Amino acid sequence: MRNDKGQFVKGQRYSPDTEFKKGEHWRKEKPYWTKEWLENEYSTKSSGEIARDFGVTDSAILFWLNKHGIQKRTISEARLVKHWGVSGEDNPMFGKRGELNQNWKGGCTPDRQAFYMSDEWKSACSEVYKRDNALCQRCGASGKPHVHHIESFSNKEKRSDINNLVLLCVKCHRFVHSNKNIEKEFIKEEVQDDYSG
Repeated sequence: MRNDKGQFVKGQRYSPDTEFKKGEHWRKEKPYWTKEWLENEYSTKSSGEIARDFGVTDSAILFWLNKHGIQKRTISEARLVKHWGVSGEDNPMFGKRGELNQNWKGGCTPDRQAFYMSDEWKSACSEVYKRDNALCQRCGASGKPHVHHIESFSNKEKRSDINNLVLLCVKCHRFVHSNKNIEKEFIKEEVQDDYSG
């Protein structure tokens, strides 16, 4: 059955009793392998919901939709079927405005927008770029670094103080404002500002 190199000889079969027969499969058949079943389910559920029901990836269901030639939904149609989370009073954030909202920054958004358009800010950014040689001060990367406020933007006196500003690349800027920044690198106060500052 094998040649002197240990390879199977063409036309010879090692164990006909344990071979898969035509139409057999090594995995137990799943309902979504059947076109009719999948069409019926997909008419009321998203591919993601079907995938969760069977503990498979969304891609697995999309594969079978393609294999069976089942027309997939457009983005607009998918949004109508998609579950968007708890709404109304059942949502834990329902009615939480201003200081009650966990993302509250002291109501400074319009102020922030006006400041970032000002000549004062543009001048400060220019000086910081020159001082830091247009390099990230955390990892040394070049490119288009962000100007980061060491003390929060809410401290009006230090908004354009170049000693309170530092250049950080996008990756480092995200890190500095993340929960992973345990050492509070480039953060001078406990209350962290949002990513854009």
